[in-house]
Amino acid sequence: MTGARVRIGVAVPVPDPFGAELERWRTSFGDPQAQAIPAHITLLPPTSVGEADLAAAEAHLAGAAAGAAAFSVHLRGSGTFRPISPVVFVALAAGIGGCERLERGVRAGVLDRELDFPYHPHVTVAHDLPGGVLDEAYDALAGFDAHFEAREFCLYVHGADGVWQVRTRFALGEPQG
Repeated sequence: MTGARVRIGVAVPVPDPFGAELERWRTSFGDPQAQAIPAHITLLPPTSVGEADLAAAEAHLAGAAAGAAAFSVHLRGSGTFRPISPVVFVALAAGIGGCERLERGVRAGVLDRELDFPYHPHVTVAHDLPGGVLDEAYDALAGFDAHFEAREFCLYVHGADGVWQVRTRFALGEPQG
């Protein structure tokens, strides 16, 4: 296939004040991506698609959202993927199942792709930094605690300026039960 390509990602945004706080932490650790990546829980990692395929991707995502209900997320404490990957993150204490269901719905159909690592919902706060800085991030966020309702997920597009921008928001249905 030829034509222009665009880099997309799909994620549950972490709402403020928690998103802004986690973005400040990421900036404080010197992560060069801190200003380019809003705080989020990934559902589809960066993926290249044809610009002409964006409408089909959006239709697919609308279907995935229509079949999903909002759910509670509890972010608590820090974790790391080291030594496999130089990442420190804030862990999900609740909401994992909701994220996993969304991820399966999103990463299907026109957006079906293989992952480099098994899916593990989290919020990255430090990536590709020196070991001492990763240790500092891990320690600093060990006591982090936040609750929010995941009511939407977003299609993000990686701009020419290197910043991930929301292209489309997809509302989730009312919580079940």
